[in-house]
Amino acid sequence: MMEATNVGDELESALNGNRRAMARMLSSIENGQFTLENIPAKPPSRESHAWAVMAITGAPGVGKSVLVDALMTAWATEGVRVALLAVDPSSPRTGGALLGDRVRMTSVDNPAISDRVYVRSIATRTSSGSVPLIVEDMAAFLLACGWDRVLIETVGSGQAELRCAAVADRIVVVEGPARGDGIQAEKAGLLELADIVLVNKADLEGAERHAGELTESYALDGDDAPDVLLTSGLKGIGIPEAAKALLSLKGSNRALRARMRERLLAQHERRLVQHPAYNSVLDGLCEGTLDITEALTQLKGDDHERAS
Repeated sequence: MMEATNVGDELESALNGNRRAMARMLSSIENGQFTLENIPAKPPSRESHAWAVMAITGAPGVGKSVLVDALMTAWATEGVRVALLAVDPSSPRTGGALLGDRVRMTSVDNPAISDRVYVRSIATRTSSGSVPLIVEDMAAFLLACGWDRVLIETVGSGQAELRCAAVADRIVVVEGPARGDGIQAEKAGLLELADIVLVNKADLEGAERHAGELTESYALDGDDAPDVLLTSGLKGIGIPEAAKALLSLKGSNRALRARMRERLLAQHERRLVQHPAYNSVLDGLCEGTLDITEALTQLKGDDHERAS
């Protein structure tokens, strides 16, 4: 943990663009040692563009990392400063993350644009309730440090990842070529949050058919259906068109209620995890001295006393 006397210097250095200081401050946020309340700077204005934080999510194996890298390269080439928070699934045994996204990122090593690209991995660890608040705070900090856009890449499986996506201004769902009945399960979760859908690996058989199926499915929802675009991050197919469309992407009213639901639940989890009695209540549940109803009552009672 950073000494209190060093926090101010680190913060000022990070806000002035020092990447090492920024990385250390992000680690402090991730570890719960620093909160955004300590930032004296005014929040960045979002009036200059349609969105500041965009989530890109989808099932494993659809090529999200390669696609995100291609989009970041396209934007950075045009002068946009873009940072990526890659939420990596943690090992249920060790709590460690694979951090595989960095392996697939070539934009960070491209000397022509590396000063306009930043990649940071986040391990989901074992506490699903803490992930959304960590991601939201880290994204806000990156914006305060002067990045134009912040991307959040998540694996589209699990409630924590859905909530990570919901903290963003826009949500992009990445699909792959037709995968059979598996899509039916996703439609009830991921796809209802989408402001746009990218069917990646467009060079493979089944991609166009899948894009057509999605378009027909969304058409049943009415006029506010999201666009469905074909892309290939690996082959470069549709990347210029997708990059342009995403930069000016407008939010979908159709997805608004689902997103607000996830944000509300995420904020509820934030209050629960940050409650001063949270760990003691967990201990009571483990020891059998409390049941769930008593635990909730205790947390609610303590919260009411703190609020009053």
